[in-house]
Parts: sequence; structure tokens; C-alpha cells
Amino acid sequence: MALSCKTLVASLTLLTMTGCTIIPGSHFEGIEAGEQTKNLEQDLEKVNIQIIDSVLINKKKQAQTKSAPRSSYNGLNTSDYQYKLGVGDVLTIGVWDHPELTIPAAVQRTAEFDGFRVQADGTVTYAYAPNIQAAGKTVQQLHSELVRRLSRVIEDPQIDVKIVGFRSQKAYVTGEVTKPGVYPVTEIPLTLVDALNQAGGLTEAADWRTVTFTRGNKTEVIKLDDFYARGDISQNRLLQHGDIVHVNRNDLQNVFVLGDVKKAGSVEVNRYGLNLAEALANSGGLNENTADANGVFVLRKRDLERDGVIADVYQLHAKNVAALVLAEQFELQPHDIVYVTSAPLARWNRVISLLLPSIATVDSIDDLAATK
Repeated sequence: MALSCKTLVASLTLLTMTGCTIIPGSHFEGIEAGEQTKNLEQDLEKVNIQIIDSVLINKKKQAQTKSAPRSSYNGLNTSDYQYKLGVGDVLTIGVWDHPELTIPAAVQRTAEFDGFRVQADGTVTYAYAPNIQAAGKTVQQLHSELVRRLSRVIEDPQIDVKIVGFRSQKAYVTGEVTKPGVYPVTEIPLTLVDALNQAGGLTEAADWRTVTFTRGNKTEVIKLDDFYARGDISQNRLLQHGDIVHVNRNDLQNVFVLGDVKKAGSVEVNRYGLNLAEALANSGGLNENTADANGVFVLRKRDLERDGVIADVYQLHAKNVAALVLAEQFELQPHDIVYVTSAPLARWNRVISLLLPSIATVDSIDDLAATK
């Protein structure tokens, strides 16, 4: 992945260097001047260009404060949760005032060791109550059946049933957590967020935005960031036997800063976000002698088929004193390309046209990494 990123940065840097040397009347090798101009105009018609100013910043803040579309999942309902027994679970069963029916405790033995295990056929056998079907029943249901059976030989039996070994059901937490592993589903409801906490939380390399949740043949993306940042409980899940929660790595959560900066390359978007000012600062800032301060651009890919737009392009007039404040408030997104041009403003459209194919390059590398 590191090599792929280096290759991407190298190829994008080559593109940006080419963009900086465009002069009026120049054209690409093998393409007629008229055809080139036509292609540039067609590309630019599919680009949404906006100036980074206070109006844009306020508009984005308002969009963030609006409630995001919620999952069709209605959230958790643990109030009526009841654990259902399964093969391998271990029980202790005691009858008050009838010590002969209770296995005495021993120092060298655990309750689980002495307990009654749900057998492979789903049954449990107890004194005067052989072959009781337990698998698929709740403790309360098993208790009722034991009372019914023992009532034949004991008057009004007072029975205590407890689960001392949860062995039949488990969920899996994999990927970038501190303690990946198998976690039992018990009589206490286990949610997706609970499981992540039991696994020690996310590692530094984890993608904190989303996790994948698999149940049977269905896999969905859980927006973990919406749960923590916006309190969207619809992103949580009540785990069942066989569920898999996977936390991906954060390798692809990068912004690429290119062009006339002191140190071109990729900048990681961490869980606290990344704004334009931070991205430029991490790249050493603009080259003061050659960079065009009014030529700071952010390219963000769009879905052409859905939106009819190739990309959003945001321009910052960095010569303005207020630009630093605006840059601090402009939040970047993973895969954004920040480009600083040294070309005169009159020719920036050609630079953007050269950079547009690089967005596809980013996606190609992401797809390649996702398949590994």
C-alpha cells in the first residue's frame, strides 16, 4: 500500500509539474489544438467550481448540523431481551430444602465444572426430569418445565436455575482493535459498540469512520462516526450468534497535497479531521517566490452518473488576510486533492483539466488496496 501511495504521488506530481508549464497556445502531443480545447471545455462544463468564502463555510456548517439521513434500522430494543440457551451452555440447578438434589460445592471444582451441560441433542437431564429440551428456550421457560416435572415428586418445588457457562453463542471482532477475538453472547445484551469496547477499542491505525457488520450472507456498513459524533443510535446493533464486526485500516484516509508547495505528498486524515490550513502546513506551506497564492485549489470527486458532475473544485484566495481563517474552517475529506499552482490565474482551468484524471487514479489504487 505504501508503494502504491508513493507511485500515486509521483504520478500526480508529474501531472502538476506539467500543468505548471502550460503556456498559451501549447497543446498535448498527438492531439490537435482544436480538439484539445474542445476536450478541456467539455471537462470544465462537468466541474462545479466554488470560491472558499464565508458564505460557503456557513453553508457547509449548516449542512453538517442538519440531521443526517438515518439508517432504516430503528435502533436497539434491549428491554425485552432474553438469552436463549444453546448446545454447550452450562447450568446450575438447585432445589431449596432438598440438598440431595444439589451437587455440593467443592474447593477444587468450579460451578461450570459441576454444572449441567446442554447436550448435542439440545437436552438437559436433571433428577426426576430427564431429557428436558433446553436449546432454544429461555432460563424462565426451562425453569417452568423443571417445576412442572419435579412437582410430580416434590410439593411446590422452589428451583433456582442459573447459567454459569455461556458456550453456545459467540460474536467475532476482527481487524484494527486492541484485542481482536471471539466474544460470548450472554444474558447481558451485547451490542456492536459494547463488543468494540470489550475488544479494547480501536487502534491508531483503525478507520474510525465505518465498520463492517456481517450477519449470515448480509454485510452492511455501520457509520461509527455518526454514532459517536451525532448520537445516531440507529448505527448500533444487538449482536447475535455468528455476527462479525470488522474494523478496517485507515490507510486510505488520506489527502494529497501537490503543486507549488515545499513538500508535496499525502497527509493523513485522523479521527479529529483535517482542515485545509493543516494540510498546507503539513506540506511545508506554499513556495513564497513561485506559488500563486490565489491558486490554491481543492478537488473533490463526485459521481458523474448520479450528479452529472465530475468533481467539485474549491478555490481559496490565499492572498487575502482572511484566507487563513477560512482555510482553518474548510474541512477536507479523504481522497481530496489539494493543488497549489504557480500558473497565472488565467490558465488555471487547464491545470484543473490535467488534474481531473488523477481522481480516477486515486480510486483505482483504493480499489486495488481493497481487494488485497
